[in-house]
Amino acid sequence: MLSFDALENAFGDNYKFIIGSILPRPIAVVSTKNEDGSNNVAPFSFFTGVSAKPMIIAFCPLIRTATGEKKDTVINIEREKEFVINFVTEDNADLVNATSAELPYGEDEFKHSGLTPIDSEVVKAMRVKESPIHFECKLRDIISYGDQPGAGTLITGEVVRIHVDEKIYDSGRIITQEFKPMGRGAGNDWFKTDSVVEKQRLMKAQIQK
Repeated sequence: MLSFDALENAFGDNYKFIIGSILPRPIAVVSTKNEDGSNNVAPFSFFTGVSAKPMIIAFCPLIRTATGEKKDTVINIEREKEFVINFVTEDNADLVNATSAELPYGEDEFKHSGLTPIDSEVVKAMRVKESPIHFECKLRDIISYGDQPGAGTLITGEVVRIHVDEKIYDSGRIITQEFKPMGRGAGNDWFKTDSVVEKQRLMKAQIQK
């Protein structure tokens, strides 16, 4: 087995270990409002759930490697204190992928990608119509791990409103086979969830069966 010193590795080397090891990664498609009121949408694959009550999610944008600047999403959340988490499916993946383009600040990724903005009910940021699930979120925490290119910022948000397409929802559960989510891998790799394996969890009580 090979061993590497993560403290001595270059950013790119550590990044490749992360994206090549943590697989598949769910994708948060985060929509925010720019300072001029225009829309911003961007995908982030460092994304997970944190807490159920209160309902907290987290995602981690990295400082741009090309410019050393914060991403527009971070700037907008620092100012507005709110955002929406949208989700990737087989049907909208190409449109979501188009939002990863580094556009000038204020240029609308909805228009660039072909995604459709729809109003939220609690926050000002728009939801993505093509996503079957939306989490409207209020900012809880921002923790920065550095100011160099590649350094991450942990952003947590409390979900204050949930929207789910009735086509993928049944008796309190989201049906994976109808949802058809996609995840990220290393490089240009993406994952489908069209092969689901069920294993009984070995605990006395389960919330979801």
